[in-house]
Amino acid sequence: MAGATTATDLAIRLRAVEKTFGKGESTVRALRGVDFDVPAGEMTMLVGPSGCGKTTLISILAGLLSRDKGELEVFGQDLNALRRDRLSAWRRDNVGFIFQQFNLVPQLTVAENVSVPLVLKGESVGAAVKKANELLATLGLEGRGKSAPLKLSGGQQQRVAIARALIHEPRLLVCDEPTSALDAELGRRVMSLIRDRSHQHDRAVIVVTHDDRIFHLADRIAQMDDGLIKNIEIRAGSKPL
Repeated sequence: MAGATTATDLAIRLRAVEKTFGKGESTVRALRGVDFDVPAGEMTMLVGPSGCGKTTLISILAGLLSRDKGELEVFGQDLNALRRDRLSAWRRDNVGFIFQQFNLVPQLTVAENVSVPLVLKGESVGAAVKKANELLATLGLEGRGKSAPLKLSGGQQQRVAIARALIHEPRLLVCDEPTSALDAELGRRVMSLIRDRSHQHDRAVIVVTHDDRIFHLADRIAQMDDGLIKNIEIRAGSKPL
């Protein structure tokens, strides 16, 4: 079909993916057979009520959690086929994750926190910190590189976490409520930056959010409920599947 997305255009392909936690009466079926395609070169927002499986899903997509059943490919790679050490290396090279709780290391400076992904890839500390300070400046944190993370406000810490996820230019950026501690204007600025990073043929961004102020920036919005993708709204300009 003309204009349809081919397998090579997909960043992520899921078929019948399931994930269950616990046993017996405490069993929770977090994912109940998710089918989901995420095109490369776009930003997809994942929305739905709390407890519907969104965080479980993005953790599986980012290689932080294994699936129980189903098929999953991320840029053509079956993550379950990788040994633990190779999975860690793949995640290091390909994934940026913005955690809702920030997960900054208090013993490191702000710039050192941001530089960690580059250092892990083999870049010198000096060069990595220099790039970190440059990225921090674009997020309104110029001059804060030598500060301790706990000396910053919640919104500033969130921007540090965003910078850390962006610094190594990952192919897949996964964001869990990235604007939760930001005011409306700063949230739009940050999400515009993230969206610009997604609009490359070999990149993709997935954003879990309840923030309807940024919905207009999405290329598509996937509605999730009860462990399933229920509906996908394709926005103007995005590619049909």
